[in-house]
Amino acid sequence: MTSTWLQALSQAESMIPLLGKLGREKAVKVQLAGNTLMADSVTGLMAAFDQHPELDLVQVYQVLEQVLASNTAHTVVELESLIAEADVESVLAAQPNDGTETPVVLYGFGRIGRLLARRMCTLGHTTPGMALAAIVVRKACDDDLSKRASLLKYDSVHGIYDGLVKVDEENQALIINGSPVKVIYASDPAEVDYQAHGINNALLVDNTGRWRDHDGLSVHLNRPGIERVVLTAPGKEMKNIVFGVNDSDVTDADRIVSAASCTTNAITPILSVLEKTYGIESGHVETVHAYTNDQNLIDNIHKGDRRGRAAGMNMVMTETGAAKAVSKAIPSLEGKLSGSAIRVPVINVSIAVLSLNLKSATSVEAINQLLKAASNSAELTGQIGYSEERDAVSSDFIGSQQAGILDSLSTKVRGNQATLYVWYDNEYGYSCQVVRLMEKLAQANFTKAELLEDKAKAA
Repeated sequence: MTSTWLQALSQAESMIPLLGKLGREKAVKVQLAGNTLMADSVTGLMAAFDQHPELDLVQVYQVLEQVLASNTAHTVVELESLIAEADVESVLAAQPNDGTETPVVLYGFGRIGRLLARRMCTLGHTTPGMALAAIVVRKACDDDLSKRASLLKYDSVHGIYDGLVKVDEENQALIINGSPVKVIYASDPAEVDYQAHGINNALLVDNTGRWRDHDGLSVHLNRPGIERVVLTAPGKEMKNIVFGVNDSDVTDADRIVSAASCTTNAITPILSVLEKTYGIESGHVETVHAYTNDQNLIDNIHKGDRRGRAAGMNMVMTETGAAKAVSKAIPSLEGKLSGSAIRVPVINVSIAVLSLNLKSATSVEAINQLLKAASNSAELTGQIGYSEERDAVSSDFIGSQQAGILDSLSTKVRGNQATLYVWYDNEYGYSCQVVRLMEKLAQANFTKAELLEDKAKAA
């Protein structure tokens, strides 16, 4: 990094227009050690570069100029890889090139649906290979469209959305940062013909949780215009994917996949590192979880045991399938983990307590060092965060983009017994994971379309 703060600040400011054009005009996402460089914040860029003092920011600027001048589009580029190569043009030439974006349909627009929309449409951010095309909801009231826009713009947990949201009543759409997003009203997925709305080969994300098996979600897949389906909940009879751990398991044959649960995404990356390094004999996962919309605000009838009691007044014992679901991403942990959950009166951010019996003895320092290194790796920087803050509390992690963040000062080790505490924003951190999976699937769809086009031309 350059010698003075003001020089570095000036250089970071000069990169904002380049990153903006790359995202806006070419759908290119630039990453540094797995972290996305955003065009909306000089402070954010400075924070990213502060983690890599070895970088020459003048060289970074030059590389960004080369990416912008190239034919590279609809893809992700790794900044450190480009800087390490003498021939940047050759590396860029090997990247996937321009083509049609995969349209995305959000089926359901609750907590996760709205955060997915925020993440996809964030100013200064790009989701290569895909664009939000439509939202499917049940009509709730006469001014439903305005209500949806307001809920997207204003959020009690995550604050006011830093973007423009307008209502287009005539075309029954929301205009998010200048892009029209069709709002389709339907009470059943079998009612919707997406091609009639100009949507083809789309990636549909089901945020309702109403259907969790292959047959139920196949109704989406059988509708005109839908190519793939992602479930934002644990799924049956399909692959449960934790991005960064087992996303390489997805093949073209997998037309329906699950993004697993927020808790599974929070703990699986850390467990994968520990399993690889030490081996895990057995363990228990206790998640202390923020209350959610499926609980009652005041005591009333509920189909689930205990969840009928007032969420804002009680700690509520309940069940979680997260521990079992880990083995779907890490098969070697099959049958080794148990789990339970306590819902508590906070509106967002949860913590998972991992009580593990490892196959070999270790120490607090060794585990913390191992997971800190993993949090800085390009492979897992989006999945594992690392906290050394002595005064950290749950609200500090609202808006965290990592799937889970290790509270390193709370790590306990006695021989081969380790207890780890993992914070996670069960709303936004999970939504970021879902978007990462969506990006991968969208780019796969795009590549497939290119190959089919090439074959057609060859014929």
